[in-house]
Amino acid sequence: MTEATSATPPASRAAGSRRTPRQDSDGQPVGRGRLLTTLTALSVTLVVSVLAGIALGPTVVPPGDVVHFLTAALTGGTIDADDASGYAIVWHVRTPRVLLAAVVGAGLSVVGVAIQALVRNALADPFVLGISSGASVGATAVVVFGIFAGLGVYALSAAAFLGALGATVLVYLAARGPLGLTPLRLVLTGVALAYGFQALMSVLVFLAPNGQAARTVLFWLLGSLGSATWESLPLVTAAVLVAVVVLLRHSRSLDVLSLGDETAASLGVDADALRRGLFVLTAAVTGLIVAVSGAIGFVGLVLPHVVRIWVGSTHRRVLAVAPPAGACFMVWVDLVARTAFAPEELPLGVITALIGVPVFVVLMRRRGYLFGGR
Repeated sequence: MTEATSATPPASRAAGSRRTPRQDSDGQPVGRGRLLTTLTALSVTLVVSVLAGIALGPTVVPPGDVVHFLTAALTGGTIDADDASGYAIVWHVRTPRVLLAAVVGAGLSVVGVAIQALVRNALADPFVLGISSGASVGATAVVVFGIFAGLGVYALSAAAFLGALGATVLVYLAARGPLGLTPLRLVLTGVALAYGFQALMSVLVFLAPNGQAARTVLFWLLGSLGSATWESLPLVTAAVLVAVVVLLRHSRSLDVLSLGDETAASLGVDADALRRGLFVLTAAVTGLIVAVSGAIGFVGLVLPHVVRIWVGSTHRRVLAVAPPAGACFMVWVDLVARTAFAPEELPLGVITALIGVPVFVVLMRRRGYLFGGR
C-alpha cells in the first residue's frame, strides 16, 4: 500500500521551478501552441455542438431556423406566426437544456480535477465524498412523500441541494481529525456515509405508496436534464465559473498538494487550509450540479485523465482544457439520450458509463503511471 496515489504524475515535482519545461504524460515538453490550438478547437467544437444539440432531436429544426430563432430571441426580433412552434422548441425547450448540459459537463470535469488533487487519488470523482448520495436522499423524499410541494417544479432541486448540504456537513464533521482533513479520512468517510445515505434512500423507496416512485428515483439517480429551464441555469453556471476561476488561481498550489503534505509544507503551502477550501468549493458545486441533473457518473473521473494525456499534468493546463472538453462531451451525451430511443429518453448516466468504462480500461492499460505507477 505504498504506491503513490497522486492524480498528478511525478513530472509536476518541478512545480517550484519556473524554468522547468512543461511536460505531457509521456514526459515530453508541451508547447504553448498545443494548448492554444486545443482551446481554439474545443471552443469551435463547443459552438458547433450546442447548435447541433439545439437543432437535432425528435423534431429536427434546420440550422438556419435555429440561428434565426436564437437571433430573434436575443435581439427582440419578430418571427412569423407559422414558426411559433419551432421557436418554442428552440428557445424554451432545447436551448436551456443544451446550455445546462454544457455547464454540467464543464462543472463535473473541473470538480473531478480538484477532487483528485484534494484526496490525492486518481480514482476519485465528484461523488466520492458522498455528496451525491445525500442529494439523492433529498430528491427521493420529494418523489416519494411530496415534501416541498409548495415549491412546484423546483421542489426536487431544492431538496436535492439541501440533502447535499447536509451530507457535506456530516462528511466534514466526521472526517475532521487532529491532523485536519487528511485524504484517507475524507475518502473513507465519504464512502462510508454514501453507503448510509443509499440505505436510507432504499428505505424511502421501499415505503413509497406507489411503484412508480422507484422508477422515477432510479431515472433521476442516473442523471437527466429533462427538467432544464432558463431559471435553473444562472446559479449553477455562476458556481461553475467561480470554481474554474478559483482553481486556476490556485493551480500551482494544487500541483504542490498532489505531491503530499510534507512537500507542500516545505514549499510554503498550507495543505490543511487548502484542502478545507477545496472541500467546501467542490462540495457546493457538486451539490448544485446534482440538484439540477442528478448523479452523472464517469465524467469527472475519466475526462481529467484524458485531458492530462493531451496537454500534460500541470493543473493550470488541465483546468483550462477540462471545462470545454467536458461541456462538449455532455452536450453530445444528452443529444444521444434524447434521440437514440425517441420518444423515450435514456438516463445520462447509462451513456456516460457505456463510454467511460471502456475508455477508463484503455487508459489504465496504456497509461498505467497515471493511476499510481507502472
